[in-house]
Amino acid sequence: MIARRHLIAQTLLALPLAAAPGPTAAGVAGASADAAAQAAAFIREAGNELAAIVDRPDPPAARRRRLGPFLDRVVDVPAVGRFCLGRFWRRASPAQQSDYEVLFHAILLDSVMARVGDYRQPQAQGMRVVIGRPEPNGGTILVPTTVRRAGAPAAHVVWVVRAEPGGMRIVDLVAEGTSLRITVRADYASFLNQHDDSIPALLAAMRRQITAATQGAAR
Repeated sequence: MIARRHLIAQTLLALPLAAAPGPTAAGVAGASADAAAQAAAFIREAGNELAAIVDRPDPPAARRRRLGPFLDRVVDVPAVGRFCLGRFWRRASPAQQSDYEVLFHAILLDSVMARVGDYRQPQAQGMRVVIGRPEPNGGTILVPTTVRRAGAPAAHVVWVVRAEPGGMRIVDLVAEGTSLRITVRADYASFLNQHDDSIPALLAAMRRQITAATQGAAR
C-alpha cells in the first residue's frame, strides 16, 4: 500500500512531462468525448499545479498550507472519506462524522506531504509519464497513466475523475489494478470489526496516526 501511494505521488509530480493524451475512444462522441478530453487535461493541470507547489523553496508548514487547498480543489475528499468509512458512516453521530472528515483530510494531507517532501524533478530520476486514452465509465471518467523509468518495468495508475458542478475532481486511484479507496475502506472495516464496531476507537486511532506523522516530520 505504501509503495502504491509513493507511485501515485510520483506519477502526479511527473505529469508536467507527460506525453499528450491519446485520441478519445472510438465510438464515444459529443459531450462524452468532450468530458473525456477535459478529464485528461485536468489530470495534467493538477500535476503542473502540484509540481509548482512542491518546487517552491518553502518550509514544510508553508508547503502544507498550499497543499491543503490544492487537494480540496482536485480531490473530492468528503466523498472519498465517506466511501472509505462505508456502512459505518450512517452509524456515526453528526459529531463523529464531522470529526472523521477533519481527521481523514489531515491523514490524506500527511500522506501527500510524506511523499513529496523530498521531491526532485522527475527528469533527474529518468521518469516519464504517458497519459493514455480517457474512457467514460458510468458517472466517472478513467484517465490511465503509465510510468516509465529506465531499468524498471512500466507501472500503471488510473485516475478516476468525476465531473461536478465546480469542475473535475478525483474520486479514486487505481494502482496496478487495486483501488485505493476500496483498500482503505477494507482497512477501516477490518479495524472496526476488531474493535466491536467502535467508531470512537477508529477516531482515536486516526488521531494517533496524525500525531505520529507530525512527530516524524519534526525529526
